[in-house]
Amino acid sequence: MNQPEMLKVQQVRARHLVQGEGEPVVLLHGIGRSLEDWTETVPALAASHRVYTLDLIGFGLSDKPDVPYTLAGLARFVRHYLDAAGETRPVTLIGNSLGGAVAQQFAVMYPQRVRSLVLVNSAGFGQEVTLALRLLAVPRLGEYLMAPSPRNSARVVNSLFHDSRFATPQRREHAQLLAGQPGRDRPYLSVARFLGGWRGVHSGWREALTGRLAALRLPTLVVWGEQDRILPASHLNHARRLYPHARTHLFAQAGHLPQIERAQEFNALVREFLGGPA
Repeated sequence: MNQPEMLKVQQVRARHLVQGEGEPVVLLHGIGRSLEDWTETVPALAASHRVYTLDLIGFGLSDKPDVPYTLAGLARFVRHYLDAAGETRPVTLIGNSLGGAVAQQFAVMYPQRVRSLVLVNSAGFGQEVTLALRLLAVPRLGEYLMAPSPRNSARVVNSLFHDSRFATPQRREHAQLLAGQPGRDRPYLSVARFLGGWRGVHSGWREALTGRLAALRLPTLVVWGEQDRILPASHLNHARRLYPHARTHLFAQAGHLPQIERAQEFNALVREFLGGPA
């Protein structure tokens, strides 16, 4: 796989990777994460598609400017990114966790620029969320919990997987690298507090977003890892009710990142959804 590069998106340097030719696909990571969460996905999809993956503004190794961090702001940044990358065709957005909520927000803001959606353990379908994210909403406590340490990074990585073998030293080291990025705390806490509070994920933005998106009836695939400890798999049932037109799939023995733990099965499912060979 090619190495990520920096792209100027208006006044922000965004870290991204572009690979393959064909219809465009955009991969969006979760809160506090980076494009490395799609390492197993990119080669499989790039065989038949133009695949864009990026570190969202405020996350990964992209710039972290002092701007408001909201769901609409992140979706707007994705639009500016695509403009900077020269991609004007309707895209398929594949979003994991926060990235799934960003994908849905992008679709309601710019429906003419979206072909379809793949939502992977996506935020937006329920109130329940891991205690670790709820604690970040508490003033001062959230700031204290953001202090980078190898132990905290290891704990985060362990929480993402059902099978501990995927919580490799390399992934823990990368999580520590991300945790130590200057300016990381403000965007992380801003987004976490926009999305939810001590009681869980706020209902206001969820209901407004899913209501608007349901009316568009975009081709949609919603998948979940059955053993997700961040956003429980019961949210998949909510997604089925909200988007009755969507295809759904539950990955057994997988956590919050089924695109890694069930890479072969995930890639085959997405390729078939996209209309290519599985």
